[in-house]
Amino acid sequence: MSRFDAAIAEQIWDMKYRLKDADGTAIDKTVEDTWARIAKDLASVEKDKEHWEKEFYAALEDFKFLPAGRITAGAGTNRKVTLFNCFVMGTIPDDMEGIFNMLKEAALTMQQGGGIGYDFSTIRPNGALVEGVAADASGPLSFMDVWDSMCRTIMSAGSRRGAMMATMRCDHPDIEQFISAKSDPVRLRMFNLSVLVTDPFMEAVKNDNDWNLVFNGKVYKTLKAQKLWDQIMQSTYDYAEPGVIFIDRINKLNNLNYCETISATNPCGEQPLPPYGACLLGSINFAKLVEKPFEKGAKINEAELESLVATAVRMMDNVVDASKFPLAEQAEEAKNKRRIGLGVTGLADALLMVGLRYGSDEAAVQTERWLHILARSAYAASVELAKEKGAFPLFDAEAFLKSGSMQIMDKEICSDIKKYGIRNALLTSIAPTGTISLYAGNVSSGIEPVFAYSYTRKVLQKDGSKTEEEVVDYAVRMWRGLKGDTPLPDYFVNAQTLSPLEHVKMQSAAQKWIDSSISKTINCPEDIDFESFKSVYMEAYETGCKGCTTYRPNDVTGSVLTVSNSEGEKPRKEDGADVIYMSEPLDRPNELEGSTYKLKWPDSEHAIYVTINDALVNGSRRPFEVFINSKNMEHFAWTVALTRMISAVFRRGGDVSFVVEELKAVFDPRGGAWVNGKYIPSILAAIGGVLETHMVKIGFLEGEGLGLKEDPKSNQVINFSENKAKACSSCGQFEMQMVEGCMTCRSCGYSKCG
Repeated sequence: MSRFDAAIAEQIWDMKYRLKDADGTAIDKTVEDTWARIAKDLASVEKDKEHWEKEFYAALEDFKFLPAGRITAGAGTNRKVTLFNCFVMGTIPDDMEGIFNMLKEAALTMQQGGGIGYDFSTIRPNGALVEGVAADASGPLSFMDVWDSMCRTIMSAGSRRGAMMATMRCDHPDIEQFISAKSDPVRLRMFNLSVLVTDPFMEAVKNDNDWNLVFNGKVYKTLKAQKLWDQIMQSTYDYAEPGVIFIDRINKLNNLNYCETISATNPCGEQPLPPYGACLLGSINFAKLVEKPFEKGAKINEAELESLVATAVRMMDNVVDASKFPLAEQAEEAKNKRRIGLGVTGLADALLMVGLRYGSDEAAVQTERWLHILARSAYAASVELAKEKGAFPLFDAEAFLKSGSMQIMDKEICSDIKKYGIRNALLTSIAPTGTISLYAGNVSSGIEPVFAYSYTRKVLQKDGSKTEEEVVDYAVRMWRGLKGDTPLPDYFVNAQTLSPLEHVKMQSAAQKWIDSSISKTINCPEDIDFESFKSVYMEAYETGCKGCTTYRPNDVTGSVLTVSNSEGEKPRKEDGADVIYMSEPLDRPNELEGSTYKLKWPDSEHAIYVTINDALVNGSRRPFEVFINSKNMEHFAWTVALTRMISAVFRRGGDVSFVVEELKAVFDPRGGAWVNGKYIPSILAAIGGVLETHMVKIGFLEGEGLGLKEDPKSNQVINFSENKAKACSSCGQFEMQMVEGCMTCRSCGYSKCG
C-alpha cells in the first residue's frame, strides 16, 4: 500500500526527492527508502547511530516532520551539494575588485544549489565620484544587472534557476531607482527586492517629516518621508515589489544582536541573516497531529508535538555537521552559531480540523498557542543538546538573554539557558513549503490559508490524449472521507476570500514566537483602493511583523487562479486553454511541416542551416524538433548535442519559448558579430534568433522579444486565450500562484524559490 495520499504527492517525490542514478534508474525504490536514507545520514554524526537513526526515521514517517527540499533530496547521496537552502553572502565592498569577488562567490554558491541574498546598500550611488579614476560611479543597480545575468548563466550551465534577494536601505541615495526597478517587465527577473525600512523612517512617515538620503555621511537628497513611503507602496501596488523588511525590529529582537548585524534575508524573507549566514529549514506538519479531526474536542496532540519538535531540532542540528558548504566562510558562520529554522506547514488544515476559521480572532489565538508550544519545545530541546554536546561557540549567556525575543520566553527555559547554555542561537522560522506540502499530500502551505479546495490537473499522455486528475486539499480530502457528501462548513475559507487585514492578523500571531521571520503573502483583491492597501503595511508594522509582502493581481506579474468558495466549483480557467503537461514525450508523427533557415556567421567559412519542424496540436503549430547542419566540422559535436537537447525540450510541451531566451543570452568570450545590422553576442545567440523568428512566423510567439517566460506581459502560448495566470516554465500549465512571496506551480510543484 502506498504511503502517498495523493497522486501528485508521489509525482513530486519521484521528480524532486527520489534518489536516482545518472541514467534515471531509481535507487530509492520507495519513499521509505528516502526516509531511511535521510535518517541514516543525519544520524551518522551521533555516537549512538543506530538509536538515533530509528528516532529520525519515526519523525519522518508519514510526513510528520518535513525537512526542507535540499535536505530531502541531498542527504545521504554523497553528492557535492549543500543541505542548506539559502545564504546571505558577504558584505559587498565599495570597489570594483571586491564587487566582482562577491559575484564569484555568488556563482559558486548557486552552483551547489543555494539561493542567495545581498544587501546592495554598501555600493556608492549613481553619479558619486570614483576618485581613483576621476569618473562617476554607475550605482548599485548597474551591478545588480550583472548579478541578474550571472544567475541566468548559472542556470544555462546546467543548474536550475537560482533565487536571489536584493535589499537596500531606505536612506540610500539610489533607493527611488531601486523601488521602481521592477516596473521594467524584463529587468532583474532573477531577484526578489525588499526595502530595509528603519524605525526612524516609519516615525518620519507618521509625522510627515523630511528624510535624508545619505551615503558615507554625505546627504545626496532630502524629501518627505511620506513621499518615499508612497513610492514604495505604489510600486508594490502596481508590480508586487519591493517587499518591506522592518530591519531595526529584526536586529533588536535577534538573539545574536551582541555579535552580528543583519542587513539582508534569504530570497523568501523568512531568514534574516548576517554576512555568510546560512538558511537551514524544516517544518512540523500540524495537519498530521490533529486528534479527532472535525469532531467535538478535536485538538493537536501536544505531547506528540513536543516530542516531534525535540527530534526535529536534533536532526537539524546534525545537518550543520553533515552538510557541505560552497564557501569556507559559510561553514564557519554556520558552525559558530548553529542557527536552524524549524517551522510549520499544514497550519490552515489543522485549524479547519479543529473547527476554526483562518483569519478569525479564535484562529489567531490558537495559532499563537501552538507556536508557543513549538518555540518552547525547540528551545528546551536545544538546551538538552547543549548539556550533551555543548553550546554554540559564540554563546554569551548574559548578552543572549538580554535580546528582545528572549524577554517573552518561559522563565524556566531562560533559567536553563543561563545554567547550561543552548546549542542553537536561533531555532524557529516559517518558510515557504509549496513543494514539500504537495509532497506531504497537498497540505496547506506554511502558515498560509488553503489556496483552493480542489482543482483539475490535466496530464497529456504519450499518445496525445489527455487525462484529468483532481488535486484536493488534505483537509477537504479528510472531510470527504469522514463526512461523505456533507457540504463543507462555512469556516472553510481560502486565500482569496480573506481580507488583507485577516492575513496580517495571522502573520502577527505567528511572529510572536518565531525568533527569525516568516515568509507569507498577503493576498489583496485587484480592486483594493490605494489607501486601504497602504494600511495593510502600517498594520503589519504596528502589530509586530518583521516584514510584509503583498500580492495584488497586476499587468506585470499576472494574477493567481480564481477560486470559488464552494468545494464543487473548480478554479476558473479560460475556455479552450488546453494545458499541456507531459508525463512522457509525444510520439513523432510520420509527417511534419517545417522550415529551413540559412545562417551566415562572419567568422565561419560555411553557412549554418537550421531546420525547425512543427507538430500540429489542437489545430495550431508548435515547434517539435530542430536540426542544425553545416559543412564546418568544427561545429559538428555541439550542433548535434544542441539539436538533441532542444528537440527533447520541445517534445515535452508547455511554454518552450524560454529556449529562445537562454540561447540569446549566451555570450562568446571571443566576441560576437554584426549580423544584418544587429550585434549578436554568439553563434548560439544567432540560432536563438532563428528559433524566435520561426516561432513568431507560426504564431507561437506574438513577436520578437514577446512571449518569453521572462517577459511577464506576454505569457501566451499557442491556442491559449487571454489569461492573467502565468504559465509554468516547467510543465506549461496555467497553475502559477503566489505562495509566500514565491511563484509556485500547483500542478508540478515547480517553485521559483526552489
